Amino acid sequence: MAGKKREVQLQAVINNQSLWDEMLQNKGLTVIDVYQAWCGPCKAMQTLFRKLKNELNEDDILHFVVAEADNIVTLQPFRDKCEPIFLFSVNGKIIAKIEGANAPLVNKKIINLINEERKIAAGKMIRPQYHEIALIDSDAEDTGEASNENVEKVYNIVIIKPKTVVTGKTIEIKEKIINGGFVIEAEDKRVLTEKQVRDFYSQIADQPEFEDFVPLMTNGLSYILVISQSNKQEPPWEETVPNSETERKEPSEDQHEMATPAMMKKKRYSLQEYLERQDISQFCDIEENVDNVNKFIDIFFPDFKSLKLERILALLRPDLFREKGEDVLNIIQVEGFNILMQRQIVLSEEEAQTLCKEYENEDYFGNVIENMTSGPSLALVLLRDNGLQHWKKLIGPSTVEEAKGCLPESLCIQFATESLPINQLYGSDSLEAAEREIQYFFPPQSTLALVKPHVTHEQREEIFNLIKEAGFDITQMKEMLLTREQADNIYFKIVKKVFYKDILETLSEGPSVVMALTKWNAVSDWRRLMGPTDPEEAKLLSPNSIRARFGRSVLRNAVHGSSNSYEAIETINKIFEDLVPANTEAN
Repeated sequence: MAGKKREVQLQAVINNQSLWDEMLQNKGLTVIDVYQAWCGPCKAMQTLFRKLKNELNEDDILHFVVAEADNIVTLQPFRDKCEPIFLFSVNGKIIAKIEGANAPLVNKKIINLINEERKIAAGKMIRPQYHEIALIDSDAEDTGEASNENVEKVYNIVIIKPKTVVTGKTIEIKEKIINGGFVIEAEDKRVLTEKQVRDFYSQIADQPEFEDFVPLMTNGLSYILVISQSNKQEPPWEETVPNSETERKEPSEDQHEMATPAMMKKKRYSLQEYLERQDISQFCDIEENVDNVNKFIDIFFPDFKSLKLERILALLRPDLFREKGEDVLNIIQVEGFNILMQRQIVLSEEEAQTLCKEYENEDYFGNVIENMTSGPSLALVLLRDNGLQHWKKLIGPSTVEEAKGCLPESLCIQFATESLPINQLYGSDSLEAAEREIQYFFPPQSTLALVKPHVTHEQREEIFNLIKEAGFDITQMKEMLLTREQADNIYFKIVKKVFYKDILETLSEGPSVVMALTKWNAVSDWRRLMGPTDPEEAKLLSPNSIRARFGRSVLRNAVHGSSNSYEAIETINKIFEDLVPANTEAN
């Protein structure tokens, strides 16, 4: 009778530095249970590991080991800690750490990493840019609260990939980052150049799929974020984990399996760990290395560390705008403000009451409302470093009487009128209020823009810069070789014209870049930036326009745009199915 088959050992035992170094040669994923000799490995997780080993059936790329911290130099930071520590090594690089016997989280982590390995092996994805984590004790991370107040902010760079931007997940990702206690210090939308992609992903440049990965990162719009985390307060997403100091006093066989409320403490997670817990790490890539972060901040945000650019709403009341508007505009420019947008607007009584609410208890409130609705005011969007406080100081308090006492040289005094005792200029109270007011007075409109195939990559970059400098927000972008149906959707007004076949032939020469551009008055502003249809005419009438600079002929005139708001909405909805453009003209 044959003897019973011996069960293969589930976890290899690593109990010295030599075996640790040998273990790091494993291909694929190695799950490491770090333990202390006096309390042993985490028995509570072994059932899960055995289940995963059987179900995944990936012995070549999935390995389980137990590592004794007492005898391994690399694991010295974890000595004398009985709290379970699970490390995840991919091809010899420790990329993740989970503290505590959190079976659902460990299970999810293993399945995600194995699925990635399967896709990589099948050629369906390129290996992610994993960052090796520092093996330090979390207690050491959490000590010295008082000293943290003076620590310089630590920044991460996050790139949200073009494929993710197209699917419309960008807002969700940004909201989760903010809700996680992190701060988006700066953001930009751009098409990455090949050089920028190769620099950012240099750590995976030796991967065989890298050359296929590069064009995927350069054929659409990416979001670049600078992220920081405040050192002065605990983020709201911190979770409780077992307190190893308390547990160590009364060790037992089952201490890995449960922790009482008295044994709990706070645990702070890195941005990478947080994004993984939120199931969004696959949509973006993170750079955490300080030197690399500083380098990419200088590339993507050259003014980040020197300027604090702020956008505010300013308003000249009717009397001032009518009598001395030009004088005020000159002062605004001398003070270093950039006027991004401006429009004349006659306020309704309701709008005037909302804007002048601070005066509603004054005897002259009725006169203020009458004045504010008597003619056009001039609304402005201003940009300047430290713009909010500079504008407040420049214009002075809300009443002439108060300004005489504290800021006699302010514009409030300089442009005071006898008819009303209030400041003839208005400014936003806060940056949050500024954004609300800008959205109201300058409601966003979307238009379709197309960059034609003959435009080179270098010229595209210049066009993208012109678009951003003109105040447009690139809300969607696709690089595509247009089909006949897509071309018909864009040029639907001329599909029956004799020359339309020539346009189709031009568009078939290569991929075009199709964009949804958003700003106030977007349709007419984009047509103005494009210039006349004929590049030769554009050079005479609008020499700084895009067609004057990059157009070759009437057919190859670099760019195309919607003729009106209705046409823009129709075309954008057909080309970008996930986009819902904002075109409500509130005023």
